[in-house]
Amino acid sequence: MGFKDFPLAISAIVIDLDGTLLHTAPELAEAANRMLRDMGRPPVSQDLLMSYIGNGISWLVKRALTGDMHAEPDAALYDRALPIFEKQYTELLLQSKPFAGVVQGLDAMKAAGFRLGCITNKVARYTEPLLQGIGLAHYFDIVLSGDTLPEKKPHPLPLLHSAEFFGVPIDRLLLIGDSLNDAVAARAAGCPVFCVPYGYNHGEPVDGLDLDAVIADLPAALKLIKRI
Repeated sequence: MGFKDFPLAISAIVIDLDGTLLHTAPELAEAANRMLRDMGRPPVSQDLLMSYIGNGISWLVKRALTGDMHAEPDAALYDRALPIFEKQYTELLLQSKPFAGVVQGLDAMKAAGFRLGCITNKVARYTEPLLQGIGLAHYFDIVLSGDTLPEKKPHPLPLLHSAEFFGVPIDRLLLIGDSLNDAVAARAAGCPVFCVPYGYNHGEPVDGLDLDAVIADLPAALKLIKRI
């Protein structure tokens, strides 16, 4: 299913955080390697760790411990590892930077009259300081973190909740993301979705996903939508 009649009629835009707005992978990967070091385990390549990003911190920690995308580590090992990771990541958090075009794109969306939200699987204790510390928080009328609602992406609930918050039909809400999680969530909710090609889709190109468009950067989205 796709919304192919461009420009799409859109009333509000929600945007993913990691891999779409902010390049957080270097800090996440470094925190994972510091965790492994502190636990007396060998380091893992940054490229491999970056391919583990995209389903939240708990899965990143599990994958760093097991070297596998889907395996569950020993529960006691995971329980020891998670707080070590969290401590290291907190120290590195504000070293992340916006991707090229992000601030320009957000400014242009606001200037065009779109209301904006941020939907991420990152837990609120990282999302909120990150958006504040990097100076992006003021763009968003709503921020939904991975622990804000009972479900997170790829479940449609954050998108349905956002449409309700903005008071717009779900097919007038645009999601901009970078991964399979975003595409699946959008299709389940019934809203259009664009993806950027520079983010964290487990090392797979986004061209193969069920999307309405691949956009080079945030400003490129404005050429494909009109405000309703």
